[in-house]
Parts: sequence; C-alpha cells; structure tokens
Amino acid sequence: MAQGTRPARVGEELRQALAEILAREVHDPGIGFVTITHVKVSPDLQMARVSYTSLGDDKARKETERALGRATPFLRRAVGQRLRLRRVPELLFHFDASVEHQARIERILIDLADERRSRAESEPTGADTSTTETPPTTPTPPLKEPS
Repeated sequence: MAQGTRPARVGEELRQALAEILAREVHDPGIGFVTITHVKVSPDLQMARVSYTSLGDDKARKETERALGRATPFLRRAVGQRLRLRRVPELLFHFDASVEHQARIERILIDLADERRSRAESEPTGADTSTTETPPTTPTPPLKEPS
C-alpha cells in the first residue's frame, strides 16, 4: 500500500518545482502564462504526465505546447537539481481542458439563473390565477320566509 502514496508525493513535489521553475527561470516568451494543474507519476517513478492550462486561444495554446516541448530537457535538469531522486522522471506535458469545461458549465449555470430571475420579474407578483381555478358559482335560491 505504501507504493501508491510515493508516486502521489513525488508528483506533488514535481508540480511545485515545475511551477516555480516556469515562473522564475524559464524565459521563453512562447510559454506565456502557464499553470501546472496536476502531475501524475507512474508507479515506478520513471514517467510523469504533467497537466497544464494556459491563457489564450488555440493558437497561443499550440505555441505554449511547442515551447514546453523545447524547454523539457531544461526543466528536467532543473527538477533533478532541486529534488533528491535517483532518477528524474521523463516529463510528458499535455493540456488540461477540464478548466475550460468547468468555466463553460459555470457560464451555463449563470445564464440559467439570470433567465429564471428575468422570468420571475416578468410574471405578476399577485396570486397566480393560471393554476388555481375558482369553481363556478350557482345562484342560491331565495330563502322562504316562515309563514
């Protein structure tokens, strides 16, 4: 069972080190603003899948992907100098689209809430007569006076 926690710990250490290196030491303008979201390390600690997000459109995302590919050997060396590992894992970068999906879902929920609010404001504030029907009234016969 201890085997499962070590890759997670190494992944978190890698995430922190990569984030710091990208922010302070990498000066490639193609990388832009990158956030490391998650690092998943293989059980044998030989491979690390690095998930990242970046700001910008598809063109900027492709440029960031190419720049990270160019910077991978430098990043691996820098991580090796910071972390005490017998062997530094191979770094595989891939774009994390979950943040975009989350933002899209949040936008949809906000739009739905706005739509409900505007419907509630357009409806009359009094009693809703469309759902409750009043029974038809039948005329009551006149009362007979006692003789």
